Amino acid sequence: MNSNVYSQKNQVLEGLNGFFRKSNGDIEAMKLTIERAALLRSLNHVQSVVERRNTIQILSNVLIEAADGRLSLTTTDMDLAMVESVEADIAESGAITTPAHTLYDIVRKLPDGAQIALEYDGAEQKLSLASGRSRFVLACLPREEFPVMAEDDMPHKFVLSAQDLKSLIDKTRFAISTEETRFYLNGIYMHVPEADPQALIAVATDGHRLARVRLPLPEGAADIPGVIIPRKTVNEIRKLLDELDEPVQISLSESKIRFEIPGSVLSSKLIDGTFPDYDRVIPKQNDKDLEIDAHLFAEAIDRVSTISNEKSRAVKLVVDTDRVTLSVTSPDNGSATEEVAAGYTSETIEIGFNARYVLDIMGQVKGDTVKVSFADASAPTLVQDNTDDTALYVLMPMRV
Repeated sequence: MNSNVYSQKNQVLEGLNGFFRKSNGDIEAMKLTIERAALLRSLNHVQSVVERRNTIQILSNVLIEAADGRLSLTTTDMDLAMVESVEADIAESGAITTPAHTLYDIVRKLPDGAQIALEYDGAEQKLSLASGRSRFVLACLPREEFPVMAEDDMPHKFVLSAQDLKSLIDKTRFAISTEETRFYLNGIYMHVPEADPQALIAVATDGHRLARVRLPLPEGAADIPGVIIPRKTVNEIRKLLDELDEPVQISLSESKIRFEIPGSVLSSKLIDGTFPDYDRVIPKQNDKDLEIDAHLFAEAIDRVSTISNEKSRAVKLVVDTDRVTLSVTSPDNGSATEEVAAGYTSETIEIGFNARYVLDIMGQVKGDTVKVSFADASAPTLVQDNTDDTALYVLMPMRV
């Protein structure tokens, strides 16, 4: 099965003389024709890797390689590299680099169904693009200047379904920290815990909330090291999954990770750091359980938070027998209250949360009801989807 699924991937890595090695000699020409939709789809993937502001000009470019009936597109920011491969009518094999965002914007603005001719003339060192009555000439830099991410040995290989990988990412990435000083929190921590060796665990936290997902251990993942996958890498692979129903092969070492799907290869450095002992943050003794309609709860939080201060987004919850009263008071905007019916039989508790953090979690709840477990007003709160035992969320309260 895997050989069929990844046959196109092998063409990307081996048949196109491209991503992980350079050819010798100058490329004098390249000529090909490709359908707009196919080129646009691949460019859409690779151009998002390229930073809009680059002090190194070559990093603004996409490496275009044409050979053996396929067009390969490669971009990198030195930490992350993406290769896309697509069928094309290749008249002359060759390779060159040209500005990625410019090429993408041109192709995006061409009409649906257009045929695009790309031709590189080594004498002029320009790439021409022709489609219908439109013609563009783009500046180029030699392929030899394009940086190549070193190919490490990646001894750990396993396969996840596209749906499982989507779930793993969606249920954790909202909690990734954006605080650069704590760089070790700027990604998703993926590992196999000693206490649960039959599980693949993904965790993200920013110190204010934590998200953890547990999946059954895939074959080949038993001995993987704990790795922190950077936020940008997480976001780029998630974009690819929107168009995918096939399995994803994941390879990793101590320092790099690679995601392979038919026609696409995403390789990335990992964050070199130690993820904190998150298990200590997950409450084990919270015994005040609230059962509430997830949709109604989220809507009420969203409404009352309209009044809240944009910076703190603080919402107060008074949890009492069979109801939750939400309230917000703002010196500038006024006040708001709303009551939501709920199942609760413990003692009354008053607690405050950041409304956006609550809504981020509610956005991942697929079931009708959610269980919120409290200890007291200052202790971490546990949130679980009643229909999904793979994920749990922890929220730190705030003063209101």
